[in-house]
Amino acid sequence: MSVSVVVLAAGQGKRMHSALPKVLQPLAGRPLLEHVLATVRSLTPAAIHVVYGHGGDQVRAAFQAQADLQWAHQVEQLGTGHAVMQAMPAIPDDHTVLVVCGDVPLVGTDVVRKLVADSANGGLALLTAIVPDPTGYGRVLRSSRGDVQRIVEHEDASEVERRVNEINTGLIAFNAGALRRCLGKLKNDNVQSEYYLTDVIGLAIA
Repeated sequence: MSVSVVVLAAGQGKRMHSALPKVLQPLAGRPLLEHVLATVRSLTPAAIHVVYGHGGDQVRAAFQAQADLQWAHQVEQLGTGHAVMQAMPAIPDDHTVLVVCGDVPLVGTDVVRKLVADSANGGLALLTAIVPDPTGYGRVLRSSRGDVQRIVEHEDASEVERRVNEINTGLIAFNAGALRRCLGKLKNDNVQSEYYLTDVIGLAIA
């Protein structure tokens, strides 16, 4: 199985109140993005695509010596789905795409390996978490049988949906061809007028 990794590193990180791009914030002497790259390299992927945007020149300059990285520029910040679209032209349909966020330094190699393994044979693997306070996160909505149906972002969720404490972590693994088809169906008719990667889940299940 050939794996292409897409690292989402275009976010501004407003909540950090810093001029430094979010993925360059230091942790244990290294930028957050450096920790993430070390984790995904454990998969020996065919390619690592870093989607950059806010503070892009700084981000690229910090990692210019790392020749295995391919860079995709998200000129306009139109959502996570739009960010992944920027990397897809360089990814073959028969690859498995692992999407990770550039600001999750504590995600371990065992987690990304399991995601990739669980998405074998064209499947879709999604990493979720149960948290005491899900405010701000996308909620994972399940059927009465416990099957995942879709993800709704906090801003678009109803009061009932906001009580759900199972959240999307932002990490998925999916066949590239299937992901490309789902991305082509994304719409931005939501509160933030963005193309959400999370909507791929509902489209794939449908």
